[in-house]
Amino acid sequence: MLNAIQNRRSIRKYQSKPVPRELVEQVLQAGVLAPSSKNRQPWRFIVCTGPAKARLLLAMEHGLQREAQQPLLPESAPYLASAYNTLHIMQKAPVLIFIINALGQSLQASLTTDERVAEICNAQSIGAAVQNMTLAATELGLGSLWICDTYFAYPELCAALNAEGELYAALALGYAAENPPARPRLAMEQLTEWLNE
Repeated sequence: MLNAIQNRRSIRKYQSKPVPRELVEQVLQAGVLAPSSKNRQPWRFIVCTGPAKARLLLAMEHGLQREAQQPLLPESAPYLASAYNTLHIMQKAPVLIFIINALGQSLQASLTTDERVAEICNAQSIGAAVQNMTLAATELGLGSLWICDTYFAYPELCAALNAEGELYAALALGYAAENPPARPRLAMEQLTEWLNE
């Protein structure tokens, strides 16, 4: 597994070659096996290919157009161009997996302290599931890209997905058409504090 961690890359260019269903299922199973707070397993996965994928991407495109006029994320406006680039990447990937927090509260909801803690715990659990999926994809010879730019088109994608819960992320999946180098990381010494007293 350490090899998968070291070799995993965020892939933004994909071959047009279809991904066999059994490989997609292995990636999903890796997500299901992730640890989750109180074993709530809040994740749900919606796999999109073909016309379904095209329909979801059209919803995202409409959301990005709306975001330029009536922003849901006004402080993130400088990143809207990057979200359009992400849309083009998603169009090229043979498979898109949308990750739903089935226990999620509405973005507009006013949460109690207990609900807020549960939401944070569920977010961590879903992060573990997506990370498992990216590592499984690497081990299976696939490329993947963990996508959060879906938030720019949040209402449109939620309506198109028609899923119970909250959209948390998407995962592009396919055979890589690039081999990017590892991106720089901060040194462990800069990130770690040891306490022993």
